[in-house]
Amino acid sequence: MAEAYIVAATRTAGGRKGGRVRGWHPADLAGVVLNELIDRTGIDPATVEDVIMGCVTQAGEQSTNIARNAVLASKLPESVPATSVDRQCGSSQQALQFAAQAVMSGTMDIVIASGVESMTRAPMGMSVMLPAQAGLGVPKSSRMEERYPNIQFSQFMGAEMVAKKYGLTKEQLDEFGYLSHQRAIAATQGGAFKDEILAIDGLDKEGNVVRHDSDEGIRFDVSLDGMRGVKLLQEGGSITAATSSQICDGASGVMVVSERALKEHGLTPLARIHHLSVIGHDPVIMLEAPIPATERALKRAGMSIDDIDLFEVNEAFASVPVAFLQKLGADPDRLNVNGGAIALGHPLGATGAIRA
Repeated sequence: MAEAYIVAATRTAGGRKGGRVRGWHPADLAGVVLNELIDRTGIDPATVEDVIMGCVTQAGEQSTNIARNAVLASKLPESVPATSVDRQCGSSQQALQFAAQAVMSGTMDIVIASGVESMTRAPMGMSVMLPAQAGLGVPKSSRMEERYPNIQFSQFMGAEMVAKKYGLTKEQLDEFGYLSHQRAIAATQGGAFKDEILAIDGLDKEGNVVRHDSDEGIRFDVSLDGMRGVKLLQEGGSITAATSSQICDGASGVMVVSERALKEHGLTPLARIHHLSVIGHDPVIMLEAPIPATERALKRAGMSIDDIDLFEVNEAFASVPVAFLQKLGADPDRLNVNGGAIALGHPLGATGAIRA
């Protein structure tokens, strides 16, 4: 099987909902990321064989194949095709898998995997709520209802179920949320994100143009006592807004190439893609899925948990990575070392293609 290499990676800094990135149309936001990947590699834009872009809320400004619209908003020629992927929060990660699969199969030599989400301009749930309000139905079918009677699929409820299943306390989750901010602060101040973030023009509260080159969701004045004082989202639960991921705006991308493309274009690899794995899991306690997915990946790759240098586990809610550490016995010092979605923000479809 052919090898697949990542030769360039970039992202915009995350913008809070209604924050510095609010003025950007998502097609334009994703388009500047595509341009940056071309600039960083110096390749002829026409040699890109496909753009695969993750996006969850494919409605409004993000409808009608946002990936293709981003290409048309970029310097890429019209001959470059593009397709959009929706695997919910794993959308751009799946885009990366599809790009790698195309290269590893020998079908293509140069593919861009990317993601975009403007949760300001295409709010979460918009693609479900608007059709429902118009009387056009909801995603849950009658046969799904028979299989899961009276169940509303909810990440929040799944997060609370994970916490309960693994015996996690609010105190543990507060401490993890605080750690996420501390790590993101250290990474930002230490320059860990310098090479990956693409600086763009943003808007301050008054509408003035400002430089947007750091993640807007990081709370540099965070304190553990402050985290502990945030009210529970559900009586008797363990999750608060402070231990939940921040919704935000952003775009990201990586260029994936074959060994032949490395040689032909004089490219230097940043990483080789070693293994790909994806799994379906119980949709009720849906956020537990990273645990069996990792177990499967380790088994297929013939590796142990200690063979992995770094883990990135989605901080949709703090209960997810804390349960991951507890169940798999992973080293906590190797997980989300530069912070995660609690501090950096979680722009749905853009998360995963690149994360520090």
